Amino acid sequence: MAKFSNNPSQDKLSIRLDKWLCAARFYKTRAIAKQMIDGGKVFYNGQRSKSGKAVVLGDRITVRQGFEEKQVIVIALADKRRDANFAQTLYQETKDSIETREKNSLARKQGILLSPASDTKPDKKQRRQIRHLKERI
Repeated sequence: MAKFSNNPSQDKLSIRLDKWLCAARFYKTRAIAKQMIDGGKVFYNGQRSKSGKAVVLGDRITVRQGFEEKQVIVIALADKRRDANFAQTLYQETKDSIETREKNSLARKQGILLSPASDTKPDKKQRRQIRHLKERI
């Protein structure tokens, strides 16, 4: 699973960032992982990086996916994509990240509840009233 370097003086094992993100199931393919890294959606130890960056145990990676932003610490290395249970053993999400995601999720849910969308389109009379209201302002 882990990739060994050709240089015997290097004690640490390392994997390319895009391969690790794919193996950890943050992105479905390595190509998508590369696009996200190049697009600035992934931060390695607080900085933007290239997809070929070597991931080492203990590194902090920040991944943005939609509305969510996860901060994870690398606790294992793998370059092959396997099942979800295995993928979850590759990283540990920080407590701050979990709290922030839960707060943001709750805020989004409350925002939806405060201004619910209509189930149907406005009928002709309602459209006239809306147009009249908009023209008055």
